[in-house]
Amino acid sequence: MTETIEEQGLAVAMVRLAHLVQHHFGEVSRAHGLTPQQAQLLCQLIDGPVGMADLGRRLHLEKSSLTGLVDRAERRGLVVRARDSRDRRACSIELTGEGSRLAVQTHQAVCEVLEATAAGVPVAEQERFTATAARIVGG
Repeated sequence: MTETIEEQGLAVAMVRLAHLVQHHFGEVSRAHGLTPQQAQLLCQLIDGPVGMADLGRRLHLEKSSLTGLVDRAERRGLVVRARDSRDRRACSIELTGEGSRLAVQTHQAVCEVLEATAAGVPVAEQERFTATAARIVGG
């Protein structure tokens, strides 16, 4: 007899949830003409420019991988590099008009899909889950 996710514990449930979220994120990204990595990059920039070091931490990418991702997004006209006026060696990444449009559309679509996925869960449980997830991710 196989165990249910609840019987397998929190870590297994979180891994399964992460796979589900990644699956939905990938589908939405492709529907908007983006790779999942490009969509994640754009979504990180919705609230404004972010420095490369901070962006690397947020996306859990090494400098060389992040540079390649930003280069490809820049060639597509989705982001631009802006030099830091205080440190010429540093730059921040910001969305272009097209990048902003795609970021907002993709983010909204992912949220809609995830909300629909959780639609059968009672509101009180959704609220508890939201509070617990916020504590886990530090937000």
